Amino acid sequence: MIVEETSIPDLLVIVPARHGDSRGFFSESWNSRTMAEAGIDIPFVQDNHSMSETAGTLRGLHFQSPPHAQAKLVRCGRGSLLDAVVDVRRGSPSFGKSHTEVLSYENGRQLLVPEGFLHGFLTLEPMTEIVYKCSDFYNFEADGAVHWESCGIDWGLKSAPLQSPKDAKAQPLSEFDSPFEWVAK
Repeated sequence: MIVEETSIPDLLVIVPARHGDSRGFFSESWNSRTMAEAGIDIPFVQDNHSMSETAGTLRGLHFQSPPHAQAKLVRCGRGSLLDAVVDVRRGSPSFGKSHTEVLSYENGRQLLVPEGFLHGFLTLEPMTEIVYKCSDFYNFEADGAVHWESCGIDWGLKSAPLQSPKDAKAQPLSEFDSPFEWVAK
């Protein structure tokens, strides 16, 4: 397993080893002992799996407010997607900065998103699946969204994305009163 730091503190790219032969490959996408040895100790409690039929489907930018904030370990099970996060931890040296990462079935890369980040993705191929672990259970009252166009992310879109009504009418980042606080390590 390779752990890569990004330009945003606490946001990591994780590349699990793939062991392949003529049948395909095997990969350990999560191992708590291996992660703890790398300094990552997150008690994940829920796995989510989402499939988007159409390329150009945009989901996000989502968050769950404390005390139900979620760290996520995100990967692509089929197809490819542009995964996007925005640091919204008040006091963070990277507050408001975004990071994008192409996650695909082919590259096997994963993004470890800490609590205090907006998260969303754009599918780059039809029938794309995203699979992710969460550190807290979904809570309807804690669920929120920030508009995908308000954070300065280059989505690479040539036309309007397919999105939910909730995401289309989400508040802009400039009006978002972040409930997250950055804690220096």
